[in-house]
Amino acid sequence: MAQYRYIIFYKPYGVLSQFTQDSPTRSTLKDYIDVPDVYPVGRLDWDSEGLLLLTNHGQLQHRLSHPRFAHERTYWVQVERIPDEDAIANLKKGVKIQDYLTRPAKVKLLPEEPPLPPRDPPIRFRLNVPTAWLEMTLTEGKNRQVRRMTAAVGFPTLRLVRISINNLQLDGLQPGQWRELTASEQKLLHKSVF
Repeated sequence: MAQYRYIIFYKPYGVLSQFTQDSPTRSTLKDYIDVPDVYPVGRLDWDSEGLLLLTNHGQLQHRLSHPRFAHERTYWVQVERIPDEDAIANLKKGVKIQDYLTRPAKVKLLPEEPPLPPRDPPIRFRLNVPTAWLEMTLTEGKNRQVRRMTAAVGFPTLRLVRISINNLQLDGLQPGQWRELTASEQKLLHKSVF
């Protein structure tokens, strides 16, 4: 029987979600994770942060990545200005990005800034432009989808942090840190996927 590995990684800003280096100036997963034959489940863009699951379990990887299975991914999203009720309602029901209508999403305005480590480098700060934080849960992962959705309703994304995939949470990890899933996390993950 194959020995499966399951790793959660807190991907820092400015790290590519791949092991191969396409430029000597860009960090990759190889700079952080020295485990052979594990691959990211989905991806986080270079300028996004947060939870990345890596595994060598191909079937699990397929089921978590394929849109047909609609697994939840939750993000904390810092946007420019304070979204109004209409913008949040539009995000919830789905917005048109390019020629695609996004699936309905769970979206709420957070009452305060979430407890995240500072980003390096920090986001651009403009004294006369307030920012707000949204919590968005999607069941699909189109290219740069969260950023395109918030831009489509008039509130560009400044910072994007994935905090969960299904039952997996970033709890206790700092940017650049990783750990193996516990036996109970693996069991819950398998139960939610298969």
